[in-house]
Amino acid sequence: MSDHYEVLGLSRDATEDQIKKAYRKLARELHPDLNKEENAEDRFKLVTHAYEVLSDPQARANYDRGGQDGFGLGDIFDTFFGSGGRGPQSRTQRGQDALLRVDLDLKEAVFGVNKTLTIDTAVLCQECQGSCCKPGTSVQTCDICRGSGQIQRQVQSFMGAMVTTAPCGTCRGTGQVIPDPCMSCRGQGRVRASRDLDLDIPAGVSDGLRLHLPGQGEVGFAGGPSGDIYLEVSVRPDPIFGRDGDDLVAVLEVPVADAALGFETEIETLDGPTSVTVKAGAQHGEVVTVKGLGANKLRGRGRGDLLLQLKVLTPSRLDSKQKDIFKKLKALHKDDAPRLGSRRARGRF
Repeated sequence: MSDHYEVLGLSRDATEDQIKKAYRKLARELHPDLNKEENAEDRFKLVTHAYEVLSDPQARANYDRGGQDGFGLGDIFDTFFGSGGRGPQSRTQRGQDALLRVDLDLKEAVFGVNKTLTIDTAVLCQECQGSCCKPGTSVQTCDICRGSGQIQRQVQSFMGAMVTTAPCGTCRGTGQVIPDPCMSCRGQGRVRASRDLDLDIPAGVSDGLRLHLPGQGEVGFAGGPSGDIYLEVSVRPDPIFGRDGDDLVAVLEVPVADAALGFETEIETLDGPTSVTVKAGAQHGEVVTVKGLGANKLRGRGRGDLLLQLKVLTPSRLDSKQKDIFKKLKALHKDDAPRLGSRRARGRF
């Protein structure tokens, strides 16, 4: 079996670029359509096979260690099941998806908001408009595989001489080459750049929710379709209000006298000033519901409620006059002695 390095006229420490240049030079000289010498086709097959092995880092490393690079099970399957019938591969590739995070305060999450994010991504090359070619030039049909994207070679196996098909090393299976790549994108059809992403965050989103923005990710290689963006919502904790599903929750501190007598007061909510009424005899831990002042429902109509848990404040210091008042109050309720009550599970506050 011929040495692959000798076939290409290279030393064993040849670089990838040297291997590619040597192959292209010999392939043009020996291609059966261009060279009519009797042994040109056989030499062309040897050159092609040598390049396929040495251009693949894993196959080259195995060959350098003395391993076999010839006919294997993969070639058998290719031969019998027709890998050569697939035709050239597309030059374009889909762009990558991206996961981004957007930070919101509670009010923005409840009511929705429009935000602009500046992202670093791949955008279409304006110079070549994704063609990858220098302006005024175009892609050309590969003269090695004649546009098929594949090269056939004859190899010897335990089953005899067989023909296998592999992707063309010159055009990488696309059937096309770019003689004059675009200088701006270096033949990629896209460049790295910053762009503004306008976001319409819907009302009712919650912390950790992911929004799907199709087609907003990186532009694909060679003008291929863009990837998607997945936007993860992060809601900053609010010092006053918490959230439980579509409901908002908060604690309303109430002096003991107001809890006993009942009251009406005005509190500041996410919707602005709102009047709240608490009936006489309110107990510590009791929940007062303000209808329709919760979060907007992300899926469906309407809003949740605002739930206010009462925290009855008992005075820690009393003057003599206040003590007399409480003593008189106790005397009026002398049957109300301290006792063990029912143990209830704590709510969502």
